[in-house]
Amino acid sequence: MEDFIDILTHRSSYRGRYDSIPVPREDLRKILEAGLAAPSGCNKQTTSLIAIDDIDILRQLHAKIHPPIGTTAPAMICVLTKRIVAYRDRCYSIQDYSAAIMSMLIACEALGYSTCWIEGHITDEDQIGRQMADILGVPSEYELVCFLPIGIASEPSSFAKKMPFEKRAWFNGYEQSEAPLGK
Repeated sequence: MEDFIDILTHRSSYRGRYDSIPVPREDLRKILEAGLAAPSGCNKQTTSLIAIDDIDILRQLHAKIHPPIGTTAPAMICVLTKRIVAYRDRCYSIQDYSAAIMSMLIACEALGYSTCWIEGHITDEDQIGRQMADILGVPSEYELVCFLPIGIASEPSSFAKKMPFEKRAWFNGYEQSEAPLGK
């Protein structure tokens, strides 16, 4: 359990160059399985995933992404969502794909790969996500909302400075202060 918490708390988003070492399919499958194992609102399972390791398809996808990011990664996972009403006219597709992405980010870290959740680049008005989806043959009822470049980092990761625990987390009320655990 301690190893898992360490992986979780030391994971960082990587936006640098990647080594050209291919990501084995069995590792991509493990990452996909981690994403599909994530919780889903009312079990509607609105999230689907596509792993890409074909160099020609990666080139086609990267030609659509502006500004370019993750172009040297030897693999990519595209995250699809399908908006399905789950309960009382509510759709939990955003929560579903967010949970799937976080599970895959952790799986990548556990397997020794670097990645980054790339969403804003492709979900703006320029419809890059739809252009990528068309390359992959994704039906129109699905939206390609995110991609994860995956590979071995060529450069050291930089870690975002996090605010102190006490500024963002409390016990028993907002900004409540209690004695530290164990005292």
